[in-house]
Formats: sequence, structure tokens, C-alpha cells
Amino acid sequence: MRKVSIVAPLLCYAVLVMLAQVSLAKAAQKGAAGAGGTLSGSWLVTADFTGVPFYYRLELKQDGDKLTGDFGGDKLEGTLSGNAIHFVAKDEHSGTDELRGTVQGTTMSGTLVFTDPGDPSHPETHSFTAQLVPERRTGTPQRHEFTPTAFYRQFSPLNKPVLTVSPGDTIHTTTVDAGGVDEKGVTRVLGGNPETGPFYIETAMPGDTLIVRLTHVRLNRDWASSDDFVVGRALDNGLAVKMKDVGKTVRWHLDRERGLAAPESPSDHLTRFTVPLRPMLGCVGVATGPAQAPPGTGDSGGYGGNMDFNEIVEGATVYLPVRVPGALLYLGDGHAAQGDGELNGNALETSMDVEFSVDVMPRKSAAMPRAEDDEFLMAMGIAGSLTEGLQLATTEMARWLEERHKLNPSEVASVLGTAMRYDIAEVVDPLVNVVARVPKKALARLQKSGR
Repeated sequence: MRKVSIVAPLLCYAVLVMLAQVSLAKAAQKGAAGAGGTLSGSWLVTADFTGVPFYYRLELKQDGDKLTGDFGGDKLEGTLSGNAIHFVAKDEHSGTDELRGTVQGTTMSGTLVFTDPGDPSHPETHSFTAQLVPERRTGTPQRHEFTPTAFYRQFSPLNKPVLTVSPGDTIHTTTVDAGGVDEKGVTRVLGGNPETGPFYIETAMPGDTLIVRLTHVRLNRDWASSDDFVVGRALDNGLAVKMKDVGKTVRWHLDRERGLAAPESPSDHLTRFTVPLRPMLGCVGVATGPAQAPPGTGDSGGYGGNMDFNEIVEGATVYLPVRVPGALLYLGDGHAAQGDGELNGNALETSMDVEFSVDVMPRKSAAMPRAEDDEFLMAMGIAGSLTEGLQLATTEMARWLEERHKLNPSEVASVLGTAMRYDIAEVVDPLVNVVARVPKKALARLQKSGR
């Protein structure tokens, strides 16, 4: 379907739809009064595709009875006659989207007709509803204390939000380890990277970017576990034979005062072996929509998820594309330390004490997760092979440099060719994660023109 490839299909579950509608309706009343009762503003359109809602962003500008704007990336023109609205949006391939409906207060409803230029004799007609996108709340950001009582094992829009917050707010919470064990050693949930959340962020709409700033990522117990195993992707045949008898669980002592981890029962050659503690979150992700089955928390993709990148530490900022109203943010899979690639099939798995703030970047969305800290811009390439991951990461970094510094292709090539670094973040899960990194020092003399 023509529009599906332009704007990702999203939420189809009643609980979240109702929550989004309540949030939108409250803000829409305020927004409509502030706009003088016109239709001008941003609207969230929900089209019904045989029982599955697809979400589109609608930007309207009203001048008397004339309407202009943008629908799902295509320019539109239309009219308002009484409470009857009509517009047509055209794309660069001569496809059209025609909306006819009625306006009642701060809502719209009616039909959408999508016409594909390759098959104009078979247009698709779908019913729709629409409401104004809420305005960002003003005032002092809030700090929320959240104690989780349930944990989830899918990055799913099915799960009811545990807390609703506004952009700028801070949340302090905890996570269980990958096996579902909390800071007291109590098993709270079946293992498999159970997540804390999801958190509903007001004003976050499809096509936006969610900003997650990790202000506090700390250990809250003195032990972790891992395995003495090496993932098959990293082995040649000879090393695989040598590794055939490994696979035991290794328990580690976490010395938080000294900042070191060591095996609790070391073998002869590891009696003095220690590794520096560097707490990180293996999972930071948002919910996906109904175009795919909800992925498990061992998976990763454009939504983030189980990225297992060891630079997602305190002080890092993560950027994730919003795919459902409210974004629905999940966090978990704490690691006390992890080498590149997560070669053991896990890291030093432990529970975590986490504080983070959230924000929303309206109408900007990347294909892959991004991150940054004081030293680097970092773009993920999550794919089925290391080659494809390398390509995606490079492409995402190039796009970021184009957006942030307005570089042309020649300039991008010069920067990447001299400053690029790559990390193989994760190779154990179905999809690998290759990360492209560019030092901010190399960009210091470039003009910054966006995030």
C-alpha cells in the first residue's frame, strides 16, 4: 500500500488507543481555544485498515475556507464548508490521498481514499478519526519515583503504560537482571531480559524522535552472572572445537567501592583476574506497531531494544524513532560490564538503579537508533549480518551529519574517511549491531545546525 511505506503503521490495541485519545482530547481543547477555533495545527489521523489502525501526521493551515498543509509527507489543498472538510494530497509519483469528513469541536471523522498511480482503477477507502496533537506542557519538569511491580518480555504496544510523564520529566526506577532477579536476589519474573515500563510520554507521536538521557545508571547489588561460552558467530572451526565443553555459569563479585568485578570461584589462572565495572543498559527500546508481531526483549531493530552496546552508560543520550502514541519506552537488561560483541552470549548480568529524563523531538525521525555522549556521535546499524550492519550504521551516520551540520556528500565522505570508528556492539542475538562513531572533536569546527 502506497502510504504504508511512507508512514509506519502503528497501534491497534484498545487500551493504548483509549489512553492516546484521552491525552489528545484534553490537549486538543486547549489547543483549539489557543488557535482561535481554526483547524490550523498538527493532527493525528487514525485510519482503519480492516481493523488495524494506521497513524498519519496531518499539518493543517486554515485561511478562511481554504486549507493547505501536509498529509503524511505530501502537500495538500482543500476546503472547509461549514463543518465539512475535504482535501487532496498528491505525492511525487502522482498518487493521491483524498480525505472527506466532518469536524465536531476538536475531532474529525470520515473517509480516506488512497489511489495508487500504478492501479488507479482500484482505490482503497478507509474510515478515519483525527484529533489535535497535544501541546507540550509548560512549567517545571517533574521527577517521578516509580517502583515496578510487573515486568514485560516484549517491546509491545499491548502492554498498558505503567506511568505517564511529560517531556522534560525525570523518572527514577529499578530493573531486574536478564534472568528476572531483583536487587534482593528475588526472582520476580521469567527470564529473557524482562523490562521495566512501558512509560507513556505525552506529546510523543509517530514521526517524532524520543530522547532518553541516562542521568544515573548504578549497580544495586554486589553480584552478577555470566557464562564461559563464546558465541558461534565469533569462532572459526578450530576454536569452536576447543570451546565444545564450555558453557558453565560464572558468578561474579561486584566490588562497588573499588569499581572492580572478579569471579567468585576463579580457576587457577584467573585468581587475580578483575575487570573494571562500567554499568550499562543492554535494552532501551520503544514499542513497535502491528506491522510485525511484537518482538521479544532479546531482539533489536529500528525501535532500539536489546542493542547491547556498551556505551549506553550513565551520561549517554539515546534517540529512538516513535512508532506509537506516547512512544511506550522500555528499559532493562543491566550489565555491570560487557566487552564488545557480548561474546559470552550475555554480559555481567545484574539488576540496576536507573534515573533518566525524556524529551521529544517533533517531526524528526531516524531509520536507526542513535546515541551520543560528551565525546562521540554514535549511529546503530542493526541487521542480519555484519556487512549489512556496517552499511546501515554508515548510512545513518551520514544522514546525521547531513542533518546536524548540513554537509554535502563530498564533505560527509571527507569526515567519515578520516574520523570514523566502528564498534561491533553485539553478535549473539538474531540481529547484530554495528555502531558507527565520530568523535565530536573532529566536528568542533563544523557549524551545528540541528540535533
